[in-house]
Amino acid sequence: MTTADPYLTDAEGGPRWLSWQAFIRRLGFLERAFNRARASGKAEDDVRLRIFFVMALFAAAFLALAIGATRAALFTDDDRRHGGVVSTRAARGDLVDRNGEVLAMDLARYGLYLRPAEITDKAGTRNAILAIAPSIPRAQLDYALNGGPPGASAKPGRLDPTKEFFAGGGLTPAMKARLHDLALPGFDFQEESGRFYPLGQTGAHVIGFASKDGQGMAGVEKAFDTPIRAEGGRIVQPLAIDLRVQGALQDELQAAAQHFSVKDAVGMVVNVRTGEILGMASYPVYDPNAPGKADPDTMVNHAAATVYEPGSVFKVFTLAMGLDSGVVDVNTQFDVHTPLVLPGQIIHDYDKGDRILPLWEVFTHSSNIGAARMSLLAGPDRMDRYFRSFGLFDRAPSELAESARPLLQKRMSQNTVATYGFGQAISVSPLMLATGMSAILNGGLYRPLTLKKLEPGQAPARGRRVIQASTSRTMLNLMRLNATDGTGRGADKIAPGYRVGGKTGTATKLKNGHYNGAKINLASFAAVFPTDGPLDADRYYVLIMMDEPHATPETGGFTTGGVISAPIAGRVIARIAPMLGVHRVDVPVVKGPAPPVDPSALTGSER
Repeated sequence: MTTADPYLTDAEGGPRWLSWQAFIRRLGFLERAFNRARASGKAEDDVRLRIFFVMALFAAAFLALAIGATRAALFTDDDRRHGGVVSTRAARGDLVDRNGEVLAMDLARYGLYLRPAEITDKAGTRNAILAIAPSIPRAQLDYALNGGPPGASAKPGRLDPTKEFFAGGGLTPAMKARLHDLALPGFDFQEESGRFYPLGQTGAHVIGFASKDGQGMAGVEKAFDTPIRAEGGRIVQPLAIDLRVQGALQDELQAAAQHFSVKDAVGMVVNVRTGEILGMASYPVYDPNAPGKADPDTMVNHAAATVYEPGSVFKVFTLAMGLDSGVVDVNTQFDVHTPLVLPGQIIHDYDKGDRILPLWEVFTHSSNIGAARMSLLAGPDRMDRYFRSFGLFDRAPSELAESARPLLQKRMSQNTVATYGFGQAISVSPLMLATGMSAILNGGLYRPLTLKKLEPGQAPARGRRVIQASTSRTMLNLMRLNATDGTGRGADKIAPGYRVGGKTGTATKLKNGHYNGAKINLASFAAVFPTDGPLDADRYYVLIMMDEPHATPETGGFTTGGVISAPIAGRVIARIAPMLGVHRVDVPVVKGPAPPVDPSALTGSER
């Protein structure tokens, strides 16, 4: 039975690495062998043993070097390629849309460093670098070439031949290779992790961007920073964003924003059944590949981070409250002949009414007086309860850190209740509008909107009921009626056959703390399609908001939601409906006067 060497085994008899002390003891064993050979008088054995020992040490050293070189050659990250692009040992996983299209990825980038003491032809070197990498800042390059401010290289012997100066970063592998092939003296390269957004400005505000050290700074990059880091370069869970929808939405929004010379603009597309955000656009735009060069104002995601007094789109919430609570029905009459006079406030209609309107016409005519009177019937306690359940009194529950809190009045006075009814004296984010309105249009369930894709067969997040299903059906019918016979006709005309519904909003903006007649408006349109079909079917919400649009000849000098934003929503719907599988239904054209509306057809029956 052999005895385990105590220097090569642990306490349980298992193998272990030699400690330094154990290694010295093993060398002592060899020295004793040398002494025995010397004592025996066989000097040649002593010499042979020592030569063998030296050869063994050299062989072990060469073996270690060979193993290291082989490992570096076979497993270096520089040789891992995907689609012809060299990838870094990714600090962040890829972001993809719901169809697998890449939205963000880590790519290898390199910084160029120069040793100016070795560069004699500075002008030629400068021109060669800029010919290959024109994005390198000229001032930074000149500083690196001179080893300091202009004129520093004019003092011979003052430059440290070993000192390197940073000339510029963000070089692609192809740029690095071309610069390296120039074989110019004084060049060095260092790898730096870089985040690449192949779509540029498309989806910039919702995707966000990451810092140079790999930390998410905005949008999805910040919202999902931890899981993106944990993925280690593999594709992460796909986002709910549909790149096709995002592209169409952003294209139409940006074109209209420039046409109407707006201050800013917002667009959103949401599947109200699942709560998935398919598109989110904000104007003005920026390029997340170069956030440091962007104007900070262009980097604000107005869909989540900005709050607005929304105007008459808020009447969707007001009527849903009144109908669901039983305070009113679609035939309840409201006198809009004269302005509504409150303490210190007079409420007018945009178009002066000359008769008594049923509730459904209060909606299609967008009567402020009628909505205010209905709100006063409901009262402050009921309004507080319903509006709170719609999520209008707190920030939208969202993965986006940018989600802003609303601006509210300090107390629910009579004036507050009346003005809340038509969307003034309260400021909310478009994301809050979309979240609350989705609950009214999906059968009555409030759930947070999400930027994560639901996999096929995966149920949406469990929502809480805020209105009855029958109220949801009635609101869908009212929004459809408004698109065919009311202020939202501009959308239905552009997207016929998709059963579009919607509500316009034109909010006069505060200037110096006062509402004025300067026609500085927020023009909005909240659309839904298709309005028919089961309540638990896929249905899509489209929100368009144009902040301070300017009138043009085709708008007849007006800047209302009906003439500005409704047509934009119609164009978006006409483009995205086929992508989303919504089929056009041919609606026969009715010649002559339109038949009178049957109020009984507006009332829902679902429970």
